[in-house]
Amino acid sequence: MLARIQELLREGWSFPEITADIPHGDMPGDKVEIGEGHVKKAQVIFPELLKKLQENGKEKAVLCVCGGSGVGKSEIASVLGYYLTSLGIRSYVLSGDNYPRRIPKYNDAERLNTFRRSGIRGMLMEGVYTEENGQILRKLQEKEVDPDPKLIVEYPWLSAYIEYGKEALRCYLGTANEIDFEEVSNILAAFKDGKKEIFLKRMGRTETELWYSPVDFSDIDVLIVEWTHGNSDYLKGVDIPILLNSTPEETLAHRRARNRDGKTDSAFTTMVLAIEQKKLHEQARKAKIIVSKDGALLDFAAYSEIMDGQF
Repeated sequence: MLARIQELLREGWSFPEITADIPHGDMPGDKVEIGEGHVKKAQVIFPELLKKLQENGKEKAVLCVCGGSGVGKSEIASVLGYYLTSLGIRSYVLSGDNYPRRIPKYNDAERLNTFRRSGIRGMLMEGVYTEENGQILRKLQEKEVDPDPKLIVEYPWLSAYIEYGKEALRCYLGTANEIDFEEVSNILAAFKDGKKEIFLKRMGRTETELWYSPVDFSDIDVLIVEWTHGNSDYLKGVDIPILLNSTPEETLAHRRARNRDGKTDSAFTTMVLAIEQKKLHEQARKAKIIVSKDGALLDFAAYSEIMDGQF
């Protein structure tokens, strides 16, 4: 791989034409629709990526494409993988969304249960839980508005519920309690060790959509992980983290446009996105390539300036 990268950097290259059927990540049922904006961002990233791969100095490399929900991770990872393979650097795109400990509907339920259980305990600890408040809270939960901070004006005791619940949710989201980081880390290690065939997990949205498929890695030079949590401290083995940056407001706008779960505007979804966004921000120092929403390369100082005051 390194010899080919050096050849490309020395002799020059041009971007391969994007076709409608380029390979994409391995998440079952995931819809990858590559638009002009995704291609433009990939073309900003790619020359810098070649340099980073050369600097990495390894014949096999792992890169991740991370960022907030709906920012274009799957699409941009697919384009980067296509460019690499077309230019003689063979790649495979792995979706980290296959590796939560629970299928989506159970994980969503666990997230909500974690928030609500800890919120009620918080009310008890702060001495604001009463039978009357408990009845009001149940009605708010039935309407799915209990995480809405605007309701604190009417129900001051809800502040304890929300703060304790939010902290418990923060300790669950993107941690080893929610995601099997060890399994993904072991896959990255096996790839770097030269294992020719690796069984990869496939997870859909129902109880029966869970299986493993063997993947031939004997000729793969670069493993691309597309995943919100690809730059997490829990994940081991990533050489080149690529952060697709967006502010919390931009991330929510992406989510609304994508309408992935039908509850985009709910107070709970907004809370989850905010927590995930803050974790991405805390991990951003490790990113080797950062790209703004409008497709500009950023160093960490410029990124910090954009994100100043967002959290």
